[in-house]
Amino acid sequence: MQQDDERLWVDRARQGDSTAIGWLYDRYFDRIYRYVLFKVGSPEEAEDIAEAVFLRMIESITSFQWQGSGFAPWLYRIAHNQIVDTLRQRSRRPQVDIDPLAGFLIADTDDPHAHAEAADMRGHLRVALGRLTDLQAQVIALKFGGGLSNAEVGRLLGRTEGAVKALQYSALQNLHKSLHDLRVDDGAPPTRLGTRRGKMAADPPAGDPS
Repeated sequence: MQQDDERLWVDRARQGDSTAIGWLYDRYFDRIYRYVLFKVGSPEEAEDIAEAVFLRMIESITSFQWQGSGFAPWLYRIAHNQIVDTLRQRSRRPQVDIDPLAGFLIADTDDPHAHAEAADMRGHLRVALGRLTDLQAQVIALKFGGGLSNAEVGRLLGRTEGAVKALQYSALQNLHKSLHDLRVDDGAPPTRLGTRRGKMAADPPAGDPS
């Protein structure tokens, strides 16, 4: 029913209905903003880019067709292209907002020493994210930045839900290994990871496509 409602609003927006455009803005702005913030790291810049995404949506929505993966993936592709264009124009690398992912990887504890370790690990996490494959990094950004489900990420990237699960698993495994290696290189003890939102499954999904 929810998808049917969205289709009605999208079709109305394609006809220039300002109320429908406002509905789509309210429905997707926060998710697009979080995705952009994850990629660029600056709240002010993320807000500017997110606004530009919806301006582009308004300009292009008459050309949108209900074929392929649906409206949300179409909107996220606009966001991805807007991020790439903006960073290319400003000639700098993205500064990833690591807080959503750090909250998942870093142990939740009241121990002050552990909090100090967590602060140090955030720097390592930026380095570790840069070691992922492009596809792994995109899955992590969409899951932890955009808050999308595996099914939504799969539709956006043209992958099955199982493939998305495998990509997420392999990405988190690579992050854990990189973080461990970086701390060993610094002469620090391993940081407790992955306890805030539960341990990852012991057995990886079949068919890791990374």
